[in-house]
Amino acid sequence: MNKPMTEKILVLGIDGMDPRYTKKLLAMGKMPNTKKLMDRGAYREDLMMLGSHPTITPPMWTTLSTGAHPVTHGITCYNRQSDKGLEWVEYNFDSRKCKAEQLWNVFAEAGKKTLVFHWPGSSWPPTSDNENLFVVDGTNPPCVNGLARVDGEFLFLADENIEYPIFKERAASDSNIPCVVNDLSTSDLQLDTSQAMGHQKKVMLSAEEGEGVVSVLPVDVVLSPIKTAEGWINVPEDAKEFTLLLSQGLLRRVGLILRNGRGEYDRIALYKNKKAMEPIVVLEKDQFTPYVFDDAQVDDKLTPAFRNMRLLELAQDGTQLKLWVSPAVDLNNDDLWSPKRLYQEITQNVGYPHPFSFMGGSDKKLIKDCTGANWWAIGKWQADSINYLIEHEKIDVVFSHYHSVDLQGHMIVKYLKEKNLPGQKLTEAEYIELFDFVYQQADDYIGEFLHLLDKNWTILLVSDHGQVCPEHEHHLLGDPNGVNVRVLQKLGYTVLKYDENGEEMHEIDWSKTKAVATRANQIYLNLVNRNHGRGIVPLEEQYELEEEIMTALYSYRDETTNKRVIACALRNRDAVLLGLGGSECGDIIYWTAEGYNMDHGDSLSTTQGYAETSVSPIFIAAGCGIKENFLTTRIIREVDVAPTVAALGGVRMPRECEGAPVYQIFSEQY
Repeated sequence: MNKPMTEKILVLGIDGMDPRYTKKLLAMGKMPNTKKLMDRGAYREDLMMLGSHPTITPPMWTTLSTGAHPVTHGITCYNRQSDKGLEWVEYNFDSRKCKAEQLWNVFAEAGKKTLVFHWPGSSWPPTSDNENLFVVDGTNPPCVNGLARVDGEFLFLADENIEYPIFKERAASDSNIPCVVNDLSTSDLQLDTSQAMGHQKKVMLSAEEGEGVVSVLPVDVVLSPIKTAEGWINVPEDAKEFTLLLSQGLLRRVGLILRNGRGEYDRIALYKNKKAMEPIVVLEKDQFTPYVFDDAQVDDKLTPAFRNMRLLELAQDGTQLKLWVSPAVDLNNDDLWSPKRLYQEITQNVGYPHPFSFMGGSDKKLIKDCTGANWWAIGKWQADSINYLIEHEKIDVVFSHYHSVDLQGHMIVKYLKEKNLPGQKLTEAEYIELFDFVYQQADDYIGEFLHLLDKNWTILLVSDHGQVCPEHEHHLLGDPNGVNVRVLQKLGYTVLKYDENGEEMHEIDWSKTKAVATRANQIYLNLVNRNHGRGIVPLEEQYELEEEIMTALYSYRDETTNKRVIACALRNRDAVLLGLGGSECGDIIYWTAEGYNMDHGDSLSTTQGYAETSVSPIFIAAGCGIKENFLTTRIIREVDVAPTVAALGGVRMPRECEGAPVYQIFSEQY
């Protein structure tokens, strides 16, 4: 081991943070905290790292913590291929699947108190029982304690013209909720389990069945009549009442619409029942209200929970109101905290971790005032929690992750180009304003840690990838959620089954299918020795079929532009050149061409897009051991982050590390 250059290190990870878009906002003066970090540190002029592949969350955060490419650590996509068959995928946020050593174990072994805070790449469950290692979650990208979420978020509309309370799943695309819904059926009360952990059978016939849905995700809706308040034990004069359905309609709460001294209805109060003397909460119009403590119904039991809320609209005459309600969080769930005492420590001194919000679509108010406001709360809670643990647990090294840019960016980034806006209510300029707002949130989050530089800490700001606004129509190739049917169907390699009416089914005819594109970047041949006996391609024909498919991919053109859709296609053995391959990958690995990728994940890490976006990850380092206000010409690779942190901290390299320290930015000779 070398002599440490610093005793305290914070790896400040921000998922989806694009160096190219960051530079754009820096030039406009919109990211002052990032500028302060740069002034005290070192970076490339373009702020970029050379990303590994695939450019998607679990493999890249695993690469950042191990210094190994996905071909080595084995986490090769958002999902992994399931052993149940080629049309099945399996959730991939599981440290037990990682074949490489994580750097935080090295620091803990060296006697450094090390905190891993919501790192969505092979961090949970903890892979070391060393008493110096503290791990908080890591099982999902969006938020800490994601498994404690017990209800989805929804919009609530109460109106005098509505006949009865009703819960309607996925009933609106924005805040313009239909006032009357009379076709409620049993299926409307079923939970969406498509994103549940474990094995999923996923055959996609359109982009909207996969990643493409995230920008237009439909919204659950609760409707209620407004009536004169009756039967209450204590009710103000002229109050009106409504019914709020929670837990997908299984739990009822009652509310009052209340008047002020001027005779205007300006607030609502929620109660458990009409006999309750005190309200659960009083909501003022257009104020974000966190920590509304109540219950949620889970498996026929009431569970103590909280939700965040915002009263979006309230008519002065009390005839209509509109309310946003966040997902509910189980207060007692400490399953993802190691040691578990950290949960009580944080909830008692900082607060409960907030659920993530993912609502907005083309509705500016929902994006900013609900999703955006909720992400402000997440960022403040997370920064306060990390700073609290640093101080009170005497933490030496922190590996942290914050997901606000990526998740909100999924709703926004594709609409930064006017061409992609048919049917949307906002303009290109308005979407750019919203994307700027998301980056300014991230900048505020960065600012919460700058004080550590004055306490002799070293901070490395990194991301896993950026996000791009595509130029052209997506061809449903490279979606990480399952089988991408259309392109290989057109090329004749994937064949679907049909029902008795001649309609396509979400079922593959394995007796005629030679290959499928599944997960981002992967093509699997239907070989005779795989796919549970359904394989039809003889092993001796594998090489020639791979050659045939790759040739067809390179020849595949967009009919509108006549441009190629595929940038690169390689055999498994050759993909090691770009960090992929091996037993966790398909027989052919491909990348979509610039302009045809969807957001990120399916393209090369050097891909750029409209509105000065890119897929590249960011790198800025500052503090002890780092040169000040220094530009380097070194190509910094994602695999270089872990060895750079190891060198700064004076510990050994992780066992499978393939990168090298970025010694050019060190203030001391290495």
